[in-house]
Amino acid sequence: METDARIHQKLTEINKIIESHWQESKDIGVLSGISGIALFQFYYSRLVKEESVADLGAEMISATVERINDGFHLPTFCSGIAGAAWTIELLKEEEFVELDTDELLGDLDDFLETFLKLDNNKNFYDFLHGVMGVGFYFLKRYQRTASAVFKKKYEKLLMSVIDRLKETAIKENDTLRWESNLRREEHLIGYNLSLSHGHSSIINFLSRLARIGVFKDEVTALLKMTVKYVEEQAYMGSENSSLYPDWITTNGHISGSGRLAWCYGDLGIGVSFWHAGNALKNDRLSKKGLDILKHTSKRRDLEEVKIVDAGLCHGAFGVMHIYQAMYRATGDAAFKEAADFWMKQALDMAIHEDGYAGYCQWSAGEQPGWRKELNLLEGIAGIGLAMISYIAPFDTKWDECLLIG
Repeated sequence: METDARIHQKLTEINKIIESHWQESKDIGVLSGISGIALFQFYYSRLVKEESVADLGAEMISATVERINDGFHLPTFCSGIAGAAWTIELLKEEEFVELDTDELLGDLDDFLETFLKLDNNKNFYDFLHGVMGVGFYFLKRYQRTASAVFKKKYEKLLMSVIDRLKETAIKENDTLRWESNLRREEHLIGYNLSLSHGHSSIINFLSRLARIGVFKDEVTALLKMTVKYVEEQAYMGSENSSLYPDWITTNGHISGSGRLAWCYGDLGIGVSFWHAGNALKNDRLSKKGLDILKHTSKRRDLEEVKIVDAGLCHGAFGVMHIYQAMYRATGDAAFKEAADFWMKQALDMAIHEDGYAGYCQWSAGEQPGWRKELNLLEGIAGIGLAMISYIAPFDTKWDECLLIG
């Protein structure tokens, strides 16, 4: 069966499973909750031109709002209110819904601002679970609000995030870095380079701010010095190994070769360097980002790159989607060829008879094993969104939630 036909078949299966199970999701955030699952419904509706599919997405968004009104109070981008509110703003931007988001979301600002102020861990810049994710939501609101009053408010909130970065950074030899928990259970402290939890997400966030006039002067030096720090962490490897470690401890220990994935490794660094180069109008840096990504495209031994499942976070569809997104952004055929390779690998991973549409996510935690997941980050909603973006005749913006688009 040709690739497009296999994809359409899987999308049909995913849609039916989500219809039956979406209410089981306990979180509301875009990456691990029902708002992210709703994104699949809206984009799939646009692909197949069936309004009823979007109607279910609207039901999910209504349920999200109801949960917040009923007292749901987790603030984070991955699982909580910041991610759910970001999703609602994106749905309006993509013209999936007609809502007054200033009225609907404005009341959430004070709660999220309190989270920024009350977070006791000053170095908690984790994109998924900390300050970066909430800041990313405020950036979306700054860009989309129709209210001059709200716009000024979001400008002030974003400036407070920038100030916090400046105040807590460790400065050394024209570089900036931030300390964080690498492995809490081991009390391992150091400097995380990843897109999901570390410096790549800071670079990516600052790059988006640097494109906006009011923030440009505030973040340009910050961005350049952060990029310089990450650049200096590169180590020499063989042709098929990582260029950068995942992290460096405070005593100088460097992690081993990282996996090929969205969450950790060279892919996130390459994407963030590319964004930074574009924001700074620095051709060398933009090219370096692309060169890193092209280097990663040669790593195709599944065991070497540590890919065992299909999800967006650390699986084959996440790798595929980054290459597909870069192909659409640059037109470089090397990225298209890499995307096609990983699409085949990802489709072939639908082998779990008790999974969702044949897919399960591997958990390496305290109780390792395979588990079914609906959500965007690790489950079939994200797998479906990646499939849609691969075949859709229209542009998609959902991958901004992964700092790709």
